[in-house]
Amino acid sequence: MADQAPLALVPAAELAARASKPWPNEPPGYRAAREALLAEEIELRRRIARVAAQRRALPPGGLVSDRYLFEDGEGRRVPIAGLFGPHDTLVVYAWMFGPERERPCPMCTNLVGPLAANAADIGQKAALAILGRSPVARQQAFARERGWRNLHFYQPVGDAFARDYRILAPDGSEWAALLVFTRRGEEVRLSWAGEMGLETADPGQDPRGAPDLAPLWNILDLTPAGREADWYPSLDY
Repeated sequence: MADQAPLALVPAAELAARASKPWPNEPPGYRAAREALLAEEIELRRRIARVAAQRRALPPGGLVSDRYLFEDGEGRRVPIAGLFGPHDTLVVYAWMFGPERERPCPMCTNLVGPLAANAADIGQKAALAILGRSPVARQQAFARERGWRNLHFYQPVGDAFARDYRILAPDGSEWAALLVFTRRGEEVRLSWAGEMGLETADPGQDPRGAPDLAPLWNILDLTPAGREADWYPSLDY
């Protein structure tokens, strides 16, 4: 069957005009500004959809060696294929919680919390693994402290995987990493990995990917103050 032509989209400004309705006691000028912003929000939604489609269309990435081993919560050492469970897709979030850290990175902790809340839902479609360079028991103890459930923690055996997949920097410092792998039979390949960081950051902004995965930043982006470049979440309040 021939490919269907993409559906023609109604211009964003026209959709915004249709949907725009005043709220109680709006002052002069608010509605026009809000309608213009609504058109931009519609365009942003469409761009996010286009980027997601382009991401899905990536060709298969590089083969992942089965010599990388990961220790699970039962003390077993398994190759990366053992992290997939029944799925053919694996999402890995490597958080900055190496053995040299007294406590994990607050920014990583802020993201892992929402992942824990959604882990059961994600687990219906893909395997989700949280990877830390600290022993699994140490990661699990922190998870219990936070009230996290449904997360599967792993520790890479040695630092080869961490170095090769940009979790461990050449100077020995840690990076957070988000990686997606696929499995076809016995073959595991990298599908996509975040590549936005210090080199891609815009002036005056913290390095971050797009879109942001952490609800914290998306909520703050809705507020008049926005996200402040010099503010970070805490582990304790």
